[in-house]
Amino acid sequence: MAKRDLLIEIGAEELPAAALKALAAALGEGLAKGLGEAGVAHGATRTFATPRRIAARIAAVAEAAADRQVERRGPPLAQAFDEAGAPKPAALAFAKTCGVEVGALERLSTDKGTWLVYRGIERGQPLAALIEPIVQRAVAALPIPKRMRWGAGSAEFARPVHHVVALHGADVLPLNVLGLSADRITTGHRFHHPKPIRLANARGYERRLMAAHVIADFAERRAATRAAVESAARAAGATALITEDLLDEVTALVEWPVAVSGRFEERFLALPREVVIATVREHQRYFPLEDAGGRLTGGFVTVANIESRDPAKVREGNERVVRPRLADAAFFWDQDRKQPLDALAARLGTVTFQTRLGSYADKTARIATLAARIGAELGAAADAVARAAALAKADLMSGLVGEFPELQGTIGRYYAAAAGEPAAVAQAIEEHYRPRHAGDALPTGPVGGALALADKLDTLAGIFAIGERPSGTKDPFALRRAALGVLRILLEGGVDIDLKAFIEAAVAAQPVTRPETAHEVFEFMVERLRGLLAERDPAASAEMIDAVLAQRPRSPVDAERRLAALRRFTVLPDAAVLSALNKRIVNILRKNPPPAEASVRPEALALAEERTLHGALAALTGDIAAAVAGRDYGRGLELLAGLRAPVDAFFETVMVMDEDPAKRSNRLALLRDARDLLGAVADLSRLPG
Repeated sequence: MAKRDLLIEIGAEELPAAALKALAAALGEGLAKGLGEAGVAHGATRTFATPRRIAARIAAVAEAAADRQVERRGPPLAQAFDEAGAPKPAALAFAKTCGVEVGALERLSTDKGTWLVYRGIERGQPLAALIEPIVQRAVAALPIPKRMRWGAGSAEFARPVHHVVALHGADVLPLNVLGLSADRITTGHRFHHPKPIRLANARGYERRLMAAHVIADFAERRAATRAAVESAARAAGATALITEDLLDEVTALVEWPVAVSGRFEERFLALPREVVIATVREHQRYFPLEDAGGRLTGGFVTVANIESRDPAKVREGNERVVRPRLADAAFFWDQDRKQPLDALAARLGTVTFQTRLGSYADKTARIATLAARIGAELGAAADAVARAAALAKADLMSGLVGEFPELQGTIGRYYAAAAGEPAAVAQAIEEHYRPRHAGDALPTGPVGGALALADKLDTLAGIFAIGERPSGTKDPFALRRAALGVLRILLEGGVDIDLKAFIEAAVAAQPVTRPETAHEVFEFMVERLRGLLAERDPAASAEMIDAVLAQRPRSPVDAERRLAALRRFTVLPDAAVLSALNKRIVNILRKNPPPAEASVRPEALALAEERTLHGALAALTGDIAAAVAGRDYGRGLELLAGLRAPVDAFFETVMVMDEDPAKRSNRLALLRDARDLLGAVADLSRLPG
């Protein structure tokens, strides 16, 4: 069976830059999955994405699905033939649906009877007959946040679609999708090659587009964009500040990247570095330049989607656009500094944090109270914590943060430093937002750490209190990020505090709450902790992490220490045996829990094995409790090995579920004490064994 490349391209108006890569990848995955489910053999998938198209080319796609053996069960033999052996209507109908005579059907005998059965070869359908539903399903499953309609049709996509290409080798496949019939016609660059392009075959796709000033492969275009920006920066005697996110976005905005250098007035370099970078990078999608000493030069590189015959005009246009942005920033910078931070903070009561949780002034008061408690644990100066908490949100009322929301905290640091606030206070104002995202830096000082923890815990407590916890992919208050931020600060900083107690304090301070709120927030944190522990200790198994978290340690640092000790313990010979014995104990107690008030009566322990186990528990309890209290979890687990022999002997000899209720209750209480001691560090019953 001949195999040829399959090309599917959807050409549209400019697609959302942020979604471009994901759309192309999802199209390729959906097509490959559909072919596989249909039984069509195929090779590797390669995807393409430009502002005006997403496409996928799948290598070595068969012309038809593979033949397959089928077996279809028909009616029971008693219903298929009469007493004379002549076929009844049920047998005739079944044979007809299978496309054979009754005589071609076979018998299938089981312990439940005998049936007619059809066994045969089902010929695979040609690709031409299968492709339309495969493409339609792949398109329907694309991760498009908001679909739109256009014209008089009912088709929906991220942007209006202008053409669809469907080629199997050199052949156009019969396909109708998004209201269009597929063809072999695609488009080149909007200005450099406005004429339609007729594709001869699927394999020559990117070569034809390259000739039409379109680099179809996203990764290739990204590399070309980076090279062009770096080359332009070198020509200017500087280095471009390239972030991966901005590089991705710019790549998604152009089909033929051309770097253009520009400059802005040096007077704007008097602005804070972050303001200049935010203006150039975030607002204009330019790459700022810095010199060998790390100072901004006043230059930038932008990426055009065209090779202009007059590059100077393009440069002038970009310089003209960025100038008013920087002038606005300079105006707000000057105006904001005319009033003290305290004046800005006094206006926080006019801005709502959340309708049911009050204003930013209310949130500031809650943060200050909680940060004071956390700061005492971290060894932070109380006066610095109080001052930083009072000013932490003040810059939200500044004109500069209104223009550049992404600089909240950073602008507060500048204003605090300019006003003569202590360095620790200014630093904490910026750092209390950290970490802002995965991999971001953490607060570097105890004041900033206390403030960051208090702010995030207050947000978690408040939003959970009003019943707005994250669901699915929706997390409008970024609670997952806040939780991970808290855990990272504690774990990476080795901050061993009672997280549950601070969650309870944060919940108690909210203007509204529910009885279960603190528990919900803590459990939410535990689930995030599970993933972090796995990242930080790759050698720890999921069962080990589960065993530690089953005990719900109140401190994440404590949980990590328990996990490290448990991982070392599991390599010992006694570990697997103790785990198995613990499982047995847990299973017995799950089905037959002793009364909560029941305790072991030593005088009623009639058998030697009962008394031996009770004595072992008594002898080890104090030492294990001391080891756990001192966070010497390795020692605590080693001591548990002393329970292996008495527990094993107990199960060998003692009938736990004795007919005598008194004996049964006493033995169950004894096992409960053994379970509690075995679980002093982690729930060993969760381990394999």
